[in-house]
Amino acid sequence: MTPALLEIASLSAGYGEVPVLSGVAMVIRPGEIVTMVGSNGAGKTTLLRAISRVIGARGTLRFDGRDLTALTPEQVFGLGLVQVPEGRQLFDRMTVEDNLRMGTYRRRDDARIQQSFERVYQLFPVLAERRQQIAGSLSGGEQQMCAIARGLMAAPKLLTVDEMSLGLAPVVVDQLLGVLGEIRKQGITVLLVEQDVFAAFSVADRGYVMETGRIVREGAVAELEKDPEVRKAYLGVQ
Repeated sequence: MTPALLEIASLSAGYGEVPVLSGVAMVIRPGEIVTMVGSNGAGKTTLLRAISRVIGARGTLRFDGRDLTALTPEQVFGLGLVQVPEGRQLFDRMTVEDNLRMGTYRRRDDARIQQSFERVYQLFPVLAERRQQIAGSLSGGEQQMCAIARGLMAAPKLLTVDEMSLGLAPVVVDQLLGVLGEIRKQGITVLLVEQDVFAAFSVADRGYVMETGRIVREGAVAELEKDPEVRKAYLGVQ
């Protein structure tokens, strides 16, 4: 079996004295698209923050063979674990191209950076058209494209995407799901955190279901889609 790219075991985390995650365990292998689904407030974003070391956590947290628990967010980013945050968090008054260039701030390989620009503009032609446009003036879908593209400019090994579909029209969500498939073809592993279970299951290989800070279901998407509890709670099927 292929060694894990990301391995989490017995992970607990929270904010101050308020616990959010308890005993979380998951494995992501190279080349997969894995989804983490659950309702609002289940702890999904907290898990991403713990993985990225934005908040402290206890337990096992390994990425590409490295223990992450003592690392800073910048060090984790430098290893190739890159997060596309909920709400996009673009630099609204900067151009699209300058936002993308912010993703390269730790890179020194100028020739490859140019190749990265070419790849993201191929994935998102509208960004190429709007490269000199102020990011804050883009539509919601275009801003999400810009946020994902900025993450790709960091040359990630694992791209974590938090609530990609939030506030977007279904046709835009379908377009972005297709892009995730293309990203995987480029050798980038993806962790997609989503409330939209239909969207997440349409593109992922495996999934985890989180409730109140714990993993309550996991498995291949085809198996989760048949699970009576998942069908009732998340797919609206009795």
